[in-house]
Order: sequence, then C-alpha cells, then structure tokens
Amino acid sequence: MAATDDRRPKYQRIADSLREAIQSGEYGPGDRLPGENDLMTTHGVARMTARQALGVLRDEGIAEARKGAGVYVRAFRPIRRHGIQRLARDQWGNGRSIWSADIESRALEVDRITVSEETAPDRVSAVLNLADGEVTCVRRRRFVLDGKPVLLATSYLPMPLVAGSAITQEETGPGGTYARLAELGYEPAHFREEVRSRMPSKDEMTQLSMATGTPVILICRTAFTDRGRPVEVNEMTLDAASYVLEYDFDANPKTMPPNVPDPS
Repeated sequence: MAATDDRRPKYQRIADSLREAIQSGEYGPGDRLPGENDLMTTHGVARMTARQALGVLRDEGIAEARKGAGVYVRAFRPIRRHGIQRLARDQWGNGRSIWSADIESRALEVDRITVSEETAPDRVSAVLNLADGEVTCVRRRRFVLDGKPVLLATSYLPMPLVAGSAITQEETGPGGTYARLAELGYEPAHFREEVRSRMPSKDEMTQLSMATGTPVILICRTAFTDRGRPVEVNEMTLDAASYVLEYDFDANPKTMPPNVPDPS
C-alpha cells in the first residue's frame, strides 16, 4: 500500500494530510489553513503544487478562500432535509411552509420567483397524464439560506386544476401550494420522491454560487391525491455541499394508495 500511496501526486498527498488534520480536529471550523508559502516550505514543493492542494479542499467544499485573507476550514452547518416529516399534512395543513421543517430558526428566503403558463416537458406531461398540448402552471423559485443560494425548484401543476387560484400568483398564502390544492379539492395524500446526483451545469453553478467540483442533488417529487391522481411534479436542484438528506420511517409502511403507479 505504501508504494501505491507514494505514486499519488504531491498536491494530492498534501491535500490528504490537510483533510486528515481537519477531520482529527487539528483545524476546526473557521480556522485558517496553512497558506501556499507555508506548504511550499513544509513540503518542499512549488507554489503551483501548494495551490493545487488547497484547491482540492475548496472543490470538495471542505475549505473556502477569503479574498486577501487565505483559505479557511468551512463552517459546515448543513440543512437537514427531513424527507418525510416535512410533507405531513400537519405541516402545510396548519399554514406552515414545508421548508420550515428543515431550517429550524434560520432565515430561508425565496429571492427569485416566476410563475408562468407553459407546455410541460414530455417527462412531466407523462407523469401528470396530460393531453397533448395541455399547459401547466410553472412555478420557479430560488431559495437562499444564510445569504447562500442552496436550492432551485420548479413545480408543474395542471392548469385546469389551478386556474384562477392563488397557486398562479407569486404568493400562494399560508401553507403554500399544497394547502391551496386542498382547498380546490385536490389535497395531496401521497408523495413519491426520486433522488439522484450529477455534476451541475454552468447555469446551475452560477445560480447556486457553487464551488468547482461540487455536485448537485436532484429530487423529483410527485404529489398524488388519495385517488391516485398526480397533481404536481416538483423538480429540485440542491447544492450537495449544503444538504443532508434524512428519511425517518417505520419498518412496516402503509401500502400505496390505489392507482398510484409504482416507479419500479
């Protein structure tokens, strides 16, 4: 193993040693890491090698550069996304945003929102069982937590269901979209989420202010009524460095409601 380790590039070995020092507590959140000059002296390497080593930690989201001050251990305080509790009727049915289940007392803002009438992509039309050419209400939002963009969300809802309601407005009111659907007679009773990960597009990196090398988490949620009718598809793009996904459920879950398609 030692011989294999020795073949690693020098910058990678330096990055690995710094990562171990962070994980052991030698450097804590907010601490300044050794700079390029320090690494050059300690490890006998060129400036570019030292710069690459620090770049590895920045790309992994472990460290962050502060202009004119150096590179610091990132104070990672993740958003713990409670995948099941946040969708309970007790949450949105009592006028609370489903996002409030994730953020405790932290300040979450929607700093960008657009609502439009559009023909949905084929993948969404298929899930919502839309007729050819049927339009949807499309709600696009960007969520910012502690001053950092963390989430992009695009919801698609059949226009015949929501036309004339607050869902077609930027402000949907207490409890959000699900509370308004319930008032319209289409109360969500079952949800299905599909989760995957990939590297972000340039536009996603810009919108989420992401460091190079950080992946995004993609969550596609479909909401169904108790009769199995799909009423919303929500496609979310999360900054993976900002989230922990938490799912808490019983060993003997209830069976799916009738007419809900099984994705498997």
